[in-house]
Amino acid sequence: MEISPDAIIIFQWNGMHINATIFFTWMVMILLVFISWLATKNLTIGPKISRWQNFLEVIIGYIRQQVKEITQQNPDPFIPFLGTLFLFISISGLLTIIPGFQPPTGSLSTTSALAICVFFAIPIFGIAKKGARAYFKQYLEPSIFMTPFNIIGDFSRTLALAVRLFGNVMSGTLIVAVLLIITPLFVPIVMQVLGLLIGQIQAYIFTVLATVYIASATRIESKPEQIDKKEGSKEDE
Repeated sequence: MEISPDAIIIFQWNGMHINATIFFTWMVMILLVFISWLATKNLTIGPKISRWQNFLEVIIGYIRQQVKEITQQNPDPFIPFLGTLFLFISISGLLTIIPGFQPPTGSLSTTSALAICVFFAIPIFGIAKKGARAYFKQYLEPSIFMTPFNIIGDFSRTLALAVRLFGNVMSGTLIVAVLLIITPLFVPIVMQVLGLLIGQIQAYIFTVLATVYIASATRIESKPEQIDKKEGSKEDE
C-alpha cells in the first residue's frame, strides 16, 4: 500500500518517470481548463445562460462573498488566485470517487507547492496594496527585536498550511484503503462519502486561511484622524 502518490510510477522511459502526483495534477488542471472553456465559450448577460456558465457564476459568487467578508476589501483582485486554489483542491477531492484516482493533494510536494504559492502571494498583494515600505515596516513592529520572530512566523504558517492539507487528505485516503481490505463493501462506501465531504472542508479551510493571511498583509490601518472624520461624516448624515 502506497501512502503517497509520489511513490506510484505511471510512466517511465529512458530514466524519466512520471509519478501519480504529476499525472493526476495534470488531469485536474486539464479538467479545470475544460470546464472553464465550457462555461466561457458562449458568455452572455441575458436571461438565458448556459448551465456551465450558471454553475461557474454560482461558485465564483460564493467565493467572492466569502473573500469580501473576510478581507473587508474589494475581493476582485484576490479572486483569480484564491478561486484557483479552492477549485484545484476541491476538484482533487471530488475525483477520489473515481477508482484508481490518487488525489495530488495527498502528496506533500503538492501541498508544499500550494503553500509556497500562498507564501509569495502574501507580499505581492501586500506590496501592491500598501507599498513596499509600509509592507516591510510591519516586520519591525512592535519593535525591531521582533523582526526575526515575525519572519519565522511567516515560514511556520507556510509549513502549517502544507502539512495540514497533506495530513488530512492522506489520512482519509489511507483509512478508506484499509477498510476496503478488512471490512465489507458498505463501510468503505460510507467512508468514501465522508472523505468527499472532508476534502471539500479542507479546500475551504485552506482557502480561508490563505485569505486571512492575505487580508492581514493588505489591510491598511486607519489613522485616528481618519476615524474621526468618518464618524463626523456619519453624524452629519
